[in-house]
Amino acid sequence: MADYVQRKNHFNIGLIARIMGILILLNGIFMFTCLPFSFYFGDGDWWALTEAGLITVLSGGLIMFYGERKGYKKEIKKKDGYIIVSLGWTVMAFFGSLPYLFSLENPSLTNAYFETISGYSTTGASILTDIESVGKGILFWRSLTQWIGGMGIIVLAVAVLPFLGIGGMQLFVAEAPGISPDKLQPRIKETAKRLWWVYAGLTGIETILLMTGGMNFYDAINHALTTMATGGFSTYNDSAASMSPYIQYILIVFMILAGTNFTLNYFLFKRMFKAIWTNEEFRYYAGIIISASLAIGGVVAFSSDLTIEKSFRDALFQVVSIITTTGYVSADYTAWAPFATMIIFVLMFCGGMAGSTAGGVKIVRHIILFKNSFIELKRQLHPTAIIPVRFNKKAIKEGITFNVLAFIMAYLLIFGLGILVMSALGVDLMTSLGAVATSLGNIGPGIGTVGPVDNFAHLPDAAKWILSFLMLLGRLELFTVMIIFTPYFWSRF
Repeated sequence: MADYVQRKNHFNIGLIARIMGILILLNGIFMFTCLPFSFYFGDGDWWALTEAGLITVLSGGLIMFYGERKGYKKEIKKKDGYIIVSLGWTVMAFFGSLPYLFSLENPSLTNAYFETISGYSTTGASILTDIESVGKGILFWRSLTQWIGGMGIIVLAVAVLPFLGIGGMQLFVAEAPGISPDKLQPRIKETAKRLWWVYAGLTGIETILLMTGGMNFYDAINHALTTMATGGFSTYNDSAASMSPYIQYILIVFMILAGTNFTLNYFLFKRMFKAIWTNEEFRYYAGIIISASLAIGGVVAFSSDLTIEKSFRDALFQVVSIITTTGYVSADYTAWAPFATMIIFVLMFCGGMAGSTAGGVKIVRHIILFKNSFIELKRQLHPTAIIPVRFNKKAIKEGITFNVLAFIMAYLLIFGLGILVMSALGVDLMTSLGAVATSLGNIGPGIGTVGPVDNFAHLPDAAKWILSFLMLLGRLELFTVMIIFTPYFWSRF
């Protein structure tokens, strides 16, 4: 009997239900913010948004009520945090797909869920074939899902939960399980608040700058939302290809900022420039962008009749878009010389900085991987020497190195298995490579028939569900989801 009680209380069910209810409730409230655009443009999608919002808010409220009746301890343990994050993103994507289903923009549940999880995971892969024909309210919801997912609605909950008497440290750890970003304040609530203020502030600044370039308010705010989320959903069918050079440069700047650790963005607001440049990961991040842009720009300039400025602008735009996992498109990089296209494909495995809204492996993991590999060569010559891996001039714990190695190994294994599964479903090899790489890295466009001028609509439904799962894995950095499938997670001890 005692063992039964222990197993029954293994998870804090009441607390999990209460937090899930809060997340779903917030999701529904965000849906209602799309209504002004729907009414203004008169596209008739207001009813779908209203119905979806009401169902979502009501469902969230009922789940919260169940959590209250169930009773709970005001403490989030690690296992509870992993359940909340993994289940939270999955369930939010289900409710987030309701506006698409009710408006008949995506009558298929598969397509609606794919578009929604692509939004929340900030991947930007789409099944819409004519974006400009979609109702403006629904299109704003599409952009808003990326903005919500960018910083993570979980972090928003961390800022809110302390007011409800619930601490959020374990939840934050589950949301960012890799190399932890520096805390701006000792209390996690203050960290979450400041990160959101920076996030919202940069979104507002970008909106204004895009409008000064001739973009109307609707398109400007949509692109600002999806830029800062490194999501890449656009309100135009050709993404950024027909935008003016000024607007493209604005997008480049803010994509770089979105792919930068938000702690460093906070330092930028505080004009602490030395703290930014002395950050080792930022220097590598900037170096990769500059070197890759120069290499591709040179190839494009010599192999096409484009001007020097246009060649390097397209190269810079696509390099920044891919490395930050934003996914905007200003040119068809699959039509460039094979060398340039190969660099773009390699960049799909880089990712932005840790603590940013970018997906992918992250620059810091690559730095630690290469440093550890180099040190292993030294250890072969001096086997008794103790040579630690250093990052930002500080020795890092051996456990972090093991975590990085395990992450990259798991990433490559999942990438390989994903390609095999896609191929088994009848998808050609190049498309399988591109679809799996871009979904796992949360990038958007890939190669093959899911390249920058194509979309994912033609893929089999089974392939879309597989890619949806890969998007979730990539957004939560693998381990948060993978750990749930291990027997250790479900054991009592």
